[in-house]
Amino acid sequence: MDFFKLINARRSIRAYTAQPVEEDKITRIIEAANHAPSAGNLQAYIIVVVRHLKTKQALSRAALDQESLVQAPVVLAFFAHKEMSAAKYKHRGHDLYSLQDATVACTYAQLAAAALGLGSVWVGAFDDHAVNHILKAQPDWRPVALLPIGYSAEAPVRPQRRAVKDLAREAAPHP
Repeated sequence: MDFFKLINARRSIRAYTAQPVEEDKITRIIEAANHAPSAGNLQAYIIVVVRHLKTKQALSRAALDQESLVQAPVVLAFFAHKEMSAAKYKHRGHDLYSLQDATVACTYAQLAAAALGLGSVWVGAFDDHAVNHILKAQPDWRPVALLPIGYSAEAPVRPQRRAVKDLAREAAPHP
């Protein structure tokens, strides 16, 4: 599919069929995330693949009972690896670049899932401490996003978006 058509067609999917996601598709999604740009090419993020029902149920409870985390056959959890980035970029790497790295990787994964005919939804509302505990995260990992992935059981309509003229502005000349 053409990239711009893919961007326009992708929707947040919160209901999934029971059909399992093929392993090669999960591999391709993770490979896409691996190609995401990152600060200093450090790839200061970790992806945890979650398939077990009890773990997905625990994640759902940690994420304000979002059912999509239970319904989806696979959930990818994206963590910022703060110390990996801080080793090169100090405070800014710890507090910002590692978060950006994880965010961009998750975005690539989400677009790859859509390109493969799968649905997903970005889940960012969760208790960090609970997610860390459930997924046995290292102390220097920070959970950034949970991405349930599966075959869509819904067809949401396109949401209203801001007009481009209201979104982007031209910079004034610097004196």
